[in-house]
Amino acid sequence: MSASPSEPSALLDRCLESGRIHSAYLLSGPGAAPRDAALRFVRGIVCQGSPRPCEACPSCRRSTGRAEIALDGTGKKGPLLRHVGDHADLFWVERGEQDTRVRIGQIRALQQALRLRSSEGGRRAVVVADAERMNQEAQNALLRLLEEPPPQTTLVLATATSAGLLATVRSRCQRVAFRPPRASALDDPDLAALAARLDSIGQAALPDLLDWAEEYRGARAQVAEGVAALLEGASHWLRQRVAQAVERGAADDLRELDGLRVLASCRRNLVQRNANPQMVAERALFALRDVVGP
Repeated sequence: MSASPSEPSALLDRCLESGRIHSAYLLSGPGAAPRDAALRFVRGIVCQGSPRPCEACPSCRRSTGRAEIALDGTGKKGPLLRHVGDHADLFWVERGEQDTRVRIGQIRALQQALRLRSSEGGRRAVVVADAERMNQEAQNALLRLLEEPPPQTTLVLATATSAGLLATVRSRCQRVAFRPPRASALDDPDLAALAARLDSIGQAALPDLLDWAEEYRGARAQVAEGVAALLEGASHWLRQRVAQAVERGAADDLRELDGLRVLASCRRNLVQRNANPQMVAERALFALRDVVGP
């Protein structure tokens, strides 16, 4: 199932207003929009007022106002998951501060928590942020929840891109896509700087690309973040090139589409297979040069 309205949040608001709430949603898009929308949506699910969230009922007051607890994917330096505010029926899962992925132990902890009955006797909801950062084991564990969701429970996956998720996970979710504004490349200095660097990649020599990839060395958690940003920014850059080619009427031979597929594969390898970030960067940069080179 998929839905990509011009105002994605409007679809979620209609679900809350009608009371027709699915068991699973997949919110995807750049920036903080999917996470913010997921938080607002799950708070609305348990809201007792109108409009939802009303910000005035007891449930709304319990689901806000509390400092976020830092999670630890190993459970050694912090919890595996947390509640949204102080609301016992709202759960939040994301990768730990020192982790590059959402771990299977966190999904298992979520499964255990959902075996218990609702504290309020009504609906429950879960946000899995950084959903694209789940490896295949964690996704398979989550898939069991998606296939047999507990009664009155909704799972919301928030992700920058759905490309790293298993097709079986995506197919069981109502999909809502948040699109970046056309001017975002100009508004984001980091994205604009990367785009300027990519504009000359077609003429880059092999040593230049290896030097670029060499920038992604060091502690894996930190460099994996950098490579993920490279892949996301390069994908946006390629999509802009596709749009420009379509506008020029030159869309017969779009090698950029092949590049997008390679970047999606790189993203999966980085997250699901825990691949070496520098090697992932090398593969991505070589593919980008091939796509736009002479």
